[in-house]
Amino acid sequence: MPAPTLPAAQLARLIDFPLHRADATVADVERHCDLARELGLAAVAVNSGYVAHARHFLDGTDVKVVAAIGFPLGGMDPDSKRYETEVAVDNGAQEIDVVMNIGRFKSGEDAFVRRELRDVAEAADERIVKVILETSLLTNEEKRRAAALVVDSGAHFVKTSTGFSTGGATVSDVALLREAVGPGFGVKASGGIRDYATAMALLAAGANRLGTSSAAAILRGAAGGN
Repeated sequence: MPAPTLPAAQLARLIDFPLHRADATVADVERHCDLARELGLAAVAVNSGYVAHARHFLDGTDVKVVAAIGFPLGGMDPDSKRYETEVAVDNGAQEIDVVMNIGRFKSGEDAFVRRELRDVAEAADERIVKVILETSLLTNEEKRRAAALVVDSGAHFVKTSTGFSTGGATVSDVALLREAVGPGFGVKASGGIRDYATAMALLAAGANRLGTSSAAAILRGAAGGN
């Protein structure tokens, strides 16, 4: 069976374009937003301190601004995540990507994690919330359990990775998460997606959003370029 394909313009609307470098400057954020606008991407994802800048640079466009909350480790107090979400929303964030507290989850504190995620979802005030599981640190059973918590929390997506840990998105993890959350819930593949073939394989496995800093290269592949 031939590999699935997707036109560049349609694929672009499935891509979140992250800029989470510690040394990213305001000028870097502006260039990043300019490229996202040029490519017609779905969203730019930035650290929460740059949300207002990104909204300014993307004013009048269809490109959304995603705020990274609790990024990249997820281990801070739940009240900190809630407050960071509230500030990001006040500054113009249109979507939220939050890192689950992985250590508390692996300690078996499911009620703690569920409450934390519900607080973030509430603070997001009906905006889309994507919960980063960091799948490379979880067993398959833990991935399924985490996915169930996310579905129950009021969030809208499970997301594979921050891109800052031991591994990124894999086809097998995306397929597992899609099975776990069912057909109507969001699955975002993120981490290590650098070419069109990989992007299409992850979409075929069940992802309906991609997070990648290699958007330009992927879209060249969609258009038949190198």
